[in-house]
Amino acid sequence: MIMQNVRIYPVSKSQTQSGMADVGIWVLEPEFPTARRPEPVMGWMAADDTLTQVRMEFSDRDAAEQFAKTNGWRYTVTDVHKRKVKPRNYGQNHVYDPDVEK
Repeated sequence: MIMQNVRIYPVSKSQTQSGMADVGIWVLEPEFPTARRPEPVMGWMAADDTLTQVRMEFSDRDAAEQFAKTNGWRYTVTDVHKRKVKPRNYGQNHVYDPDVEK
């Protein structure tokens, strides 16, 4: 398989779930050299190459980077976006705050 540039990024959690399962997985995908276009009959995305079918998963970032280095590929890493959770409880819904307009 001939790939020049690849992307390495973490799998994000499903938007339909509140849990953080399967968040530690890292994906290595090629940066596509050809443009994507809608296929006229079915409307799916079509391309002139088969790199769209390549997706490799790794248990951590270092393993994905090492695999790219071993194969001599240039890679771009997208870091993990940390979720900021502001602790709240139900009682705070009924606290008077003069700075908040209603």
